[in-house]
Amino acid sequence: MLDRLKDIENKGLLRELKLLRQDGVYLEYNGKRYLNLSSNDYLGIAGIKDFQREFFAELDTDAFVMGALSSRLLTGNNECAENLENYLSGLYGKECLVYNSGYHANVGILPAVVERNDLIVADRLVHASIIDGIRLCNCEMKRYKHNDYNDLERILEQYAGKYKSVYIVTESIFSMDGDTANLERLVEIKDRYRAKLYVDEAHAFGVAGESGLGCAHHLRLVHRIEYLVCTLGKAGASEGAFVVCDAVTKRWLINKSRTLIFTTATPPVNILWTHFVIKRIVNMKKEREHLRQITERLRNKLAGHNILGDTHIIPIVTGENDKCISLAAKMQSKGIWAMPVRYPSVPRGQARIRLSLTAAMSNEQTDLVYESVLA
Repeated sequence: MLDRLKDIENKGLLRELKLLRQDGVYLEYNGKRYLNLSSNDYLGIAGIKDFQREFFAELDTDAFVMGALSSRLLTGNNECAENLENYLSGLYGKECLVYNSGYHANVGILPAVVERNDLIVADRLVHASIIDGIRLCNCEMKRYKHNDYNDLERILEQYAGKYKSVYIVTESIFSMDGDTANLERLVEIKDRYRAKLYVDEAHAFGVAGESGLGCAHHLRLVHRIEYLVCTLGKAGASEGAFVVCDAVTKRWLINKSRTLIFTTATPPVNILWTHFVIKRIVNMKKEREHLRQITERLRNKLAGHNILGDTHIIPIVTGENDKCISLAAKMQSKGIWAMPVRYPSVPRGQARIRLSLTAAMSNEQTDLVYESVLA
């Protein structure tokens, strides 16, 4: 193991945990202050002290115990979780089931619903948690070129008729390329081939649409998508995730999804914070509009660079790892915290700096980001 670690280090791919102190849009590391461009707190909620004060002022500590005590199927279910799921169901118009994290959801849902004689066709750039979930499925899996729906149809035309059920799997906003799936096209394709659609909205929840409920809700496609997964640890500034599905699927997951059944439930206080936050997210229209404006501003400024996507996640592709590491160091020297993303997180030769903008940033701060790239 030591030899393998040394090999990873020699290739410049060694990962390490860094002790950081968060302070709104800034962080502190080794005594220096940085503007944080590696955060998933897209609405800036984690740094809103008024929200925290309001939450704790309203918190009735006599109404719940701090720990979840066990899995939800034993003694870990509680009124907090039921209330949150009912609230989410009211927003989406379908049943909702809460998981401990986006990883729990993506690793636990597909293996519970997919059968041996089924086929999964996944976008080549879906998140690692989805890939891990697919690996646990006892079925065939094929990948289509990223956001290439002609390639998806080619695969479906050739293989769909050979399997009992077909599942198309995608993200709505992709975390590494910062681009958006064409959900309308995907729904049309899955209907034509009688497939089922699984969409991960991890980087869209809180950000996309007038109410921040994601791309599918914005496009009024919720009732045409079988599995819609939203993560709460990014724009939601909390932890956990939930799947939007029909009533039969929810009952099935409660009985068959191992990452729900065999893990201790989320503590009630975290569930209450999540519920508190989502009630505010749906009304944070100004923050979403500001995020859109600073995203457009910075993307326009960086137009001469090799940037990808069309969202608040802006990858600057450098190519080789050493160039990526050098640019990250240069930006850090200017007070900008932007981590290099290298193989195996992205394909070889496509190393990048991934800039994640949040609604808490000002125009002046995003201008500093641009200047740090060119300086």
